[in-house]
Amino acid sequence: MQKAFDQGQYQRVADYYLNQIEKDPNDGRANYMVAESYRLSNRIKESEPFYARAQGKGIDDDTVLFYHAQALKATGNYEGARAKLEELQTSAQDDKLKKLARKTLDGLSNLSKIEEKPSYYKVKNLEAINTGFAEFSPVHLSGELYFASSRSNGSVYEASGTPYTDIYKVATKGANIDVATISPLPSVINEDIRNEACATFTPDGKTMVFAKGNTKQKKKGGFDVDLYISRFRNGVWSAAEIININTQFKEEDLATAKNYSWDSTPSFSSDGRTIYFSSNRKGGYGGTDIYSAQVDSRGRFGKVKNMGPDINTAGDEMFPYMADNGKFYFASDGHPGYGMLDLFVVNRLNGKTSIDNLGKPVNSTADDFGIFLFRPDRGFFTSNREGGKGDDDIYTFINEDPNLKVVNYFLQGITYTYKRDSTLEIVPDTHVTLLDNSGEVMQDFTTGTDGKFLFRTYENENYNLLAEADGFLIKRQPFTMKGKSVDLTTLKELVTNITVDTVIILDKLSTTIAFELKNVYFGFDSANINRAAAKELDKLVEILNDNPEIKIELSSHTDSVGTDAKNMDLSQRRASSSVNYLIKNGIAPERLVAKGYGETKPVARNTNPNGTDNPAGRARNRRTEFRILEIGAAPVRKGEGEIDDEDKFFKKDN
Repeated sequence: MQKAFDQGQYQRVADYYLNQIEKDPNDGRANYMVAESYRLSNRIKESEPFYARAQGKGIDDDTVLFYHAQALKATGNYEGARAKLEELQTSAQDDKLKKLARKTLDGLSNLSKIEEKPSYYKVKNLEAINTGFAEFSPVHLSGELYFASSRSNGSVYEASGTPYTDIYKVATKGANIDVATISPLPSVINEDIRNEACATFTPDGKTMVFAKGNTKQKKKGGFDVDLYISRFRNGVWSAAEIININTQFKEEDLATAKNYSWDSTPSFSSDGRTIYFSSNRKGGYGGTDIYSAQVDSRGRFGKVKNMGPDINTAGDEMFPYMADNGKFYFASDGHPGYGMLDLFVVNRLNGKTSIDNLGKPVNSTADDFGIFLFRPDRGFFTSNREGGKGDDDIYTFINEDPNLKVVNYFLQGITYTYKRDSTLEIVPDTHVTLLDNSGEVMQDFTTGTDGKFLFRTYENENYNLLAEADGFLIKRQPFTMKGKSVDLTTLKELVTNITVDTVIILDKLSTTIAFELKNVYFGFDSANINRAAAKELDKLVEILNDNPEIKIELSSHTDSVGTDAKNMDLSQRRASSSVNYLIKNGIAPERLVAKGYGETKPVARNTNPNGTDNPAGRARNRRTEFRILEIGAAPVRKGEGEIDDEDKFFKKDN
């Protein structure tokens, strides 16, 4: 039976050991194998009485204690779960397990805080669609509801002992189902002896990504559950193909179940440029973690990224969903909740996020997951709670919060450059990235021929825009949403969209253009870097870090006051001082050349035609510039500064 267990045939294993338990109810190993089979096939409630009697040689008592606590929690026996977890605090030898038990205990303590929050949700079983089999993962698109169900498939999935799941659709107006239109998707999507579920669609409805189980036909795809893609062309769905963001292993790994990677529960963002999914691939924080991947303009997937420890825990996180209102929802059994999977929402305020349990009646002691909003105040989710029709059921909900107002903030812009006549022209095919205040990538986009980009933003947050295009310097440009939010009390509509405009002007990557650094001023006859100059030179540090392939000349210029020799010496000292500042801030010395030009390269007249002084012209001539000397220089590395005392950069001029 161990081989069957390793291959995920949990129902077969459970049946075998249940027969042994009938003969000897206290057979510790048989109880353990049944408990583990139920837990691993998502039936942890049923595992509780078997964990209570699980013991024996080679069985870790502390692990049994932890999963028994989880099973008790899933049944709503919080005091029983608390007692097991407190026992584990003293008995556990494994620090990781002890830490996990501590976090679970803390989560139980937080239940009272969750229940203190008012709930405006009303939920109802969508009886018209549910059966005694499993119905789950609802997705609403263009008047149709897509969902997964095991209702009509006669083949049995060995892991759970239930029929395989297929993807269905039904015509609907909101939550009003036309039962007569329920039908499975075609055989290019659904197969008899493979599980299909969790469909998600691009905004135009022409691309579908879904999860497909492969354990019965490993040679036809991945080794466990993978993500597949199909496109709607000429009125039909194309044959499903596996996509590249799945984790794939070699044939020799098939013998070791722990090497399989499970990739499932996909969900497109509302703009179709990001796909979220869950995976138990190596390198995560726990069981299954939530990941994101970017979708480029050609529909290709890349830049897979774990969504980090704020969302992911040592438990399971899955069923991610980015709603049209900008809220990110997911299911988890690792954050403080009622038992098994609970639904959570990520709320952002002033650049900080909080993970909030949706509370009852949306959540229960059972599994609650797979949320989808077809309106900001209405939607669907899945639960296998008591009172349903059988297995997983689809529920509808209404959010009757009287203060519910949704404001979507967007930043739209165009990428330009200056032509020789100083007029603007569009720069197409520019990769624009939106970075949060800590430098983390929030979204990215490649512009078309119109140079336009669009990002979702949030009120009272600071951002940086990073623009990259062939033949241009990478441009970093700050942007803030502070002061741009609207007063919710003035809004009458449920949903309000606010769009803010900006432009990004790119500089051409050329060795013939000099770029002036604004506001790099020095005191009279001084080469000391004051704080104002340092602030401007910090921007040049950013430019050089963003463009590691360039080598520059940093030049200093003076007006005509003073002798030629003195001005040449002064400008050289100022240029060298500026270069030393760049080196001190991590720019490699070999990428920099300091050059003083004195008064030899004026850009304006120092005197008027009648010989009188021209203060405005002299001010223009007192400048600091940089010019690209080479393109393709060595990448940036930390350089050693010529000045060790940092305070020397901030001397006050006398």
